[in-house]
Amino acid sequence: MSSGSSFAPGSIGNVGPGFDVLGLAVEAAGDRVAVELTDGEARVAEVTGFDSHLIPLEPEMNVAVIAARAWLRDAKIDANPIVTIVKGLPLSGGLGGSAASSVAGALAAALAAGATPTPESLMLAALEGETLVSGRHLDNIAPAVLGGLSLVRSVDPMDVISLPYPDEWMLALVTPHVRVETKSARGVLPELWQREQWIRQMANTASMVHAFSSGDRDLMCRSLVDLYAEPRRASLIPRFHEVKKAALEHGAFGCSISGSGPTIFALVMPDDAERCADVMVEAVGDIGADRIVSAIARTGARPI
Repeated sequence: MSSGSSFAPGSIGNVGPGFDVLGLAVEAAGDRVAVELTDGEARVAEVTGFDSHLIPLEPEMNVAVIAARAWLRDAKIDANPIVTIVKGLPLSGGLGGSAASSVAGALAAALAAGATPTPESLMLAALEGETLVSGRHLDNIAPAVLGGLSLVRSVDPMDVISLPYPDEWMLALVTPHVRVETKSARGVLPELWQREQWIRQMANTASMVHAFSSGDRDLMCRSLVDLYAEPRRASLIPRFHEVKKAALEHGAFGCSISGSGPTIFALVMPDDAERCADVMVEAVGDIGADRIVSAIARTGARPI
């Protein structure tokens, strides 16, 4: 039967104060998924790349298979996916790896079926995979599908908005060699929060969106302040405060935890990006870290 292949970029969930609302696509890293349609049972043919030995091979536990099957089901196509995955993103790394695999799986299934899927259909299908791993939210799925900066106004019903951002802004990302599972990281967060702090967080999120749209780096530096998740998750990430301090002292105009962590992201101008990433890695110390310097992805998931 027919086949299709796709790439979906990694992403920065939350983007600081925008908890479960904002997501930013990362051009330089992502997952690749190929789907072959079959009349037989769904299965995983092969997984290679980052942490491939940790990716479930059982179809009912693999997010790419789940998303591919969901897209085919919703499109009323009577076939199952045989899935091949190349992981470019670490497991539990805070770079939207499960979302990227889910989105790429859904798109590859659509391509194998000869269809041109809508962004909404991809997000709905990918949400089934993402829900298994980290809960029902779209802040990584939306930028993986759309690229750029996404705002999730609502999950049910789905309402996602693409927001403007400066093309020249870059990302320095450092992933210390530890794992932080999304569900565990969400467990340290309170269900209820004081009104004064909620108001400040809302103000930071709104002004950060304006900083993206206007290219105002000074405003971004004042606004990219997460009072909710960062203070509670910082202890899960070795030397987080030292890494953030190093980034801000070497050109970054914003720095925080990417999603649930342990990846730490910084917003930088191109001339500062490499040096900023270097000092962030140095600040991690002996535990070691991987680094990525990347543009913000202008486009999301795409055929390959």
